[in-house]
Amino acid sequence: EEDSPSPFFHLQEKKKQIQLMQKALEVKEEDFKNRMKVITCRWRDLHAKEVQMKTYMEKSGRTLKENDKMRNQALKKASKEREKKVQKESELLRAKGELEALRNKHQKLCKRVQKYSIFNKYLEDVVKISQFEEIQEVIWRYKTLVRMHKDLLQSQQGHKEMSEQAKVLLDQYMEEKEAEILQYKSELVQLQLHFDQAQSDILSWEARWADIQNTAAKKTQELATIKLAILNLFQ
Repeated sequence: EEDSPSPFFHLQEKKKQIQLMQKALEVKEEDFKNRMKVITCRWRDLHAKEVQMKTYMEKSGRTLKENDKMRNQALKKASKEREKKVQKESELLRAKGELEALRNKHQKLCKRVQKYSIFNKYLEDVVKISQFEEIQEVIWRYKTLVRMHKDLLQSQQGHKEMSEQAKVLLDQYMEEKEAEILQYKSELVQLQLHFDQAQSDILSWEARWADIQNTAAKKTQELATIKLAILNLFQ
């Protein structure tokens, strides 16, 4: 019901269409009557003119040339009148077809209105037991609720899209930070290796320094012994 037009609103629209069709049908019928009157008058005029033409031709005492000329003119005029008559008959047939089509459409609309009349009765009952005073107010309220529902769906869709976008940004941020963490870990491993190597070098140099100190102490002791021996010899 939210995605399709309301049958109640559809009923009101169909009633309006029937009223418009009824007015159009009345206008067409009036136009048809006027056309019939005009065609009848013209037909009478044409018949009267033909009778006058025949009488004039019978009573005419002019020469053969004038008679031929007048006869040709009369034939041309009669031909034009016949063409007008055919045209009017064609217009009359088209008007009859339009009138028949309007009648058929009117019958279909009447059947459709009769079919949906149950909804009109239902709306009338709703108005009686509710705070609404007219059926149109119920329809307006329904339209408002449908519009609010659509707005709510659009808002939810917007929040969903924003949430998805935020999730994508968060994933990108996490990936960047994880890449930085991996890089820092790699650098930390390299620094640890350098530190271990430095510790190993320190131990090696400390051992060498201890050997140097021991050697220096021995040399110092030997020097002191030599000095003492030289002093003893000198004495």
